[in-house]
Amino acid sequence: MIQVYTGNGKGKTTAAYGLALRAAGAGQKVYIGQFVKGGGMSSVLNILENIDNIKIKQFGRNKFIQDPPDKEDIQLARAGLKEMASVLKQSTYDLVILDEANIAVYFGLIKLSSLLRVLNERDSHIEVVITGRNADIEMIEAADLVTEMNDIKHYYNQGVKPREGIEY
Repeated sequence: MIQVYTGNGKGKTTAAYGLALRAAGAGQKVYIGQFVKGGGMSSVLNILENIDNIKIKQFGRNKFIQDPPDKEDIQLARAGLKEMASVLKQSTYDLVILDEANIAVYFGLIKLSSLLRVLNERDSHIEVVITGRNADIEMIEAADLVTEMNDIKHYYNQGVKPREGIEY
């Protein structure tokens, strides 16, 4: 199945990581490819990187994209999609997460058509999760499950800075 976690609310990546832990606990092999992220950027990596049947690779720089992406952002994302295409064609992994792939599409780092092709060409036994706000309608239509996280209320709007162990 293809699962999409999207929306403006908090919890998309966290939900995907929870699924990764559940799959790993069941003895399944998990691959997490993070788009638009690099240099660690998350406390949860300290745990996930130490679980034998979970592999994580980042395809971004150590900063969030706030301005138009530059050539390096585009090259990293496209190299990441190429690697994810290879991973998804193998029968090595049971669950593959493309974290922030929706954002990579939204910012023009990768083409939606390329991402959809990669998903269509995957080994049929692999469960796939795509995270990130601004999921394109074609991605939503291609998915078997779509969850939208809504931002109803968030303390960030009152000036609370991201906290280690909670937001990152």
